[in-house]
Amino acid sequence: MSFFASRWVDAPDCAVEVGDGLLPQGFRAAGVAAGLKPNGALDVGLIVCDAEAVTSAARFSRSGAQSAPVLITRQQSQLDGLRAVVVNSGNANAATGERGLLDAAAMRAAAGAIAGVPPELVAVASTGVIGVPLPIDAVTAGIAAAAVRLRNGGGAEFGEAIRTTDAFRKEVGLDVQLSGGTVRLCVQAKGAGMISPNFATLLVFAQTDAEIEPDEVELLLAVCTKRSFDRISVDGQLSTSDTIILQASGASGVRIEPESDDERAFGEVLDAALRQIALLVAKDGEGARRIGRVVVRGGDQRGVERVAHAVADSPLVKTALYGADPNWGRVIQAVGAALPGSAPLDVDIEIEGIEVCSQGSYVEHDAQALAEAVRRDEVEYEVTLAGEGAETERFFSDLGHEYITINADYTT
Repeated sequence: MSFFASRWVDAPDCAVEVGDGLLPQGFRAAGVAAGLKPNGALDVGLIVCDAEAVTSAARFSRSGAQSAPVLITRQQSQLDGLRAVVVNSGNANAATGERGLLDAAAMRAAAGAIAGVPPELVAVASTGVIGVPLPIDAVTAGIAAAAVRLRNGGGAEFGEAIRTTDAFRKEVGLDVQLSGGTVRLCVQAKGAGMISPNFATLLVFAQTDAEIEPDEVELLLAVCTKRSFDRISVDGQLSTSDTIILQASGASGVRIEPESDDERAFGEVLDAALRQIALLVAKDGEGARRIGRVVVRGGDQRGVERVAHAVADSPLVKTALYGADPNWGRVIQAVGAALPGSAPLDVDIEIEGIEVCSQGSYVEHDAQALAEAVRRDEVEYEVTLAGEGAETERFFSDLGHEYITINADYTT
């Protein structure tokens, strides 16, 4: 099956999916088992960029309870020119105080020594249980073990090592044809629960061997993040640990000039790749059966954003989606909750193109067709408010029994 499997993401014409497992030129990676997760599962990952002229950009959780790795990386690392990324799963190293900061710094120093670069050129990320001290000796031993396994074909091991409750790996390799030649883009990600719009709970690492100026790397990541990870919801919960990093080694010798056709083409590929990865995060959704998309139009931008957020985060909408229940009353309830004081509410609602509500009132429709439509793997909701000019979207998973089981037993 093609990576671009969703009808909501168009596969870029200039990109070809590659299955050779190789990272872009200039990158090596590895994943090892350090004992943080049971049964010998991989839990420490390392990416090293051997190109000194690497450019990079990063985005982090907006939580007020950011993890120690997020704080260390944000405050003490040089976010442009990152040469290495070190990650552990099984423990978030969050709400761990001064010890957590020291442990994150130790991870950074160990990875820097392996990469032969100062610690400020290393990013650190951790994911897993919150509020438990990190077993730093095991992690640093894992980093040392990863050092001897580093290779250009190590991306899949790295992707496996960063998973927690993920049911499947989320990764892709794409060759992108530009005017100056072919560059490669690879992405590895994790995320399935604690996902909320306004930045999702996840770790995402993207690498390319294109040569891109620092300001352009920053711009590309900012724009593409807004159109992908800022727009997904599983449970409306904001994580302590979100981290997204894009690195460009320049090792291909293909330069992407600012505001050029090549930059637009590469941006389209990065955008499509991150949107599809974001959809996979929502699809994983800790026991999810279906994924929804809500498109909100009309009104002003603040209003449509509030409505989209309310629908995507509504447990009533999510459980209806899980049960393939065509109960559009759940949707209008969420819209009304997002727009208090606006009664009588002037809103139109369609589900999979079937109009069910006009100007806030029931519309006669084919109930059987609607019942069949909401059984699909992807279900689209359209909400139109009074007025014109604003539009947004959110992607969201359903919410069912398995989500409760996974999270009720998470630390036991």
